[in-house]
Amino acid sequence: MLNEHIIPLRILVNEQQTPLSLIKFNDVLVEVDYLKDLASTYSLNFTGLASLSKIYEAPAQANFGQHALVTIDQATGASAVGLADLSDPKLQPLCVDFAADALLYRKDKGGGKNEAIAKAVGIKGQYYPSVVDATAGLGTDSFMLAALGCDVTMLERTNVVCALLYDGLVRGRTMPQSADIVQRMQLLPGSAVARLAQLKETDQSVDVVYLDPMFPHKKKSAAVKKPMKMFQTLLGHDKDADDLLTPALALAKKRVVVKRPNTAPFLQDKKPSMQIKGKKHRFDVYL
Repeated sequence: MLNEHIIPLRILVNEQQTPLSLIKFNDVLVEVDYLKDLASTYSLNFTGLASLSKIYEAPAQANFGQHALVTIDQATGASAVGLADLSDPKLQPLCVDFAADALLYRKDKGGGKNEAIAKAVGIKGQYYPSVVDATAGLGTDSFMLAALGCDVTMLERTNVVCALLYDGLVRGRTMPQSADIVQRMQLLPGSAVARLAQLKETDQSVDVVYLDPMFPHKKKSAAVKKPMKMFQTLLGHDKDADDLLTPALALAKKRVVVKRPNTAPFLQDKKPSMQIKGKKHRFDVYL
């Protein structure tokens, strides 16, 4: 069974105002009990169809809305759960894959402790801080921090994203390329504000709280890759991002790190202790 959560999730609904569906296809080999458990835990409607192509037909869109979670076969032979746009059959479903070639390449060739994110959280020598990633999203930054040696707790408030992350963790623990790294990652579903307060109240030792709230892209900015654009369109940007800073500062023993586009304002208009800047993003560090 999946770990139960006691802090409510943000439940995404379709155009019919019902929770999004998790669809199993008859031609994808995956344990039905696992999918039913996933759907039950993260408040998704579980159903089945003959094949992936069926979701792009008009009756499916009328039943399920524009977005749904679907089962897909990966190149590795493992099945995965991915987020699909039922109006765009050319767009591959978006899944969390901690053994993806691009992610592993960045791990091996991306600069290691010299990466900006490593410097921002304070990795130095043999010191690897414990990190709470309070805006986990698809888990990429959490994975990179875990790959560098940190123990990472991911917080995520949206049910669909939690299901994607959980499925990614399950598969990541079975893949030799990622198993050791994923063992240093755990998922806590629910509101980040509530979870940060809970961790503080229970005297959990957390060195760093990492925040990367979604920020709306400018219309003139470089085009976002289609799968991520679908993801951002479905979730929207984090209008309540400012609410995260105060509980993050209360919990973190060493520092709070906020990743922001270079054009974005400081959270709560609060000037950080220092900044690490890149071409498009910066890390605001509060000591």
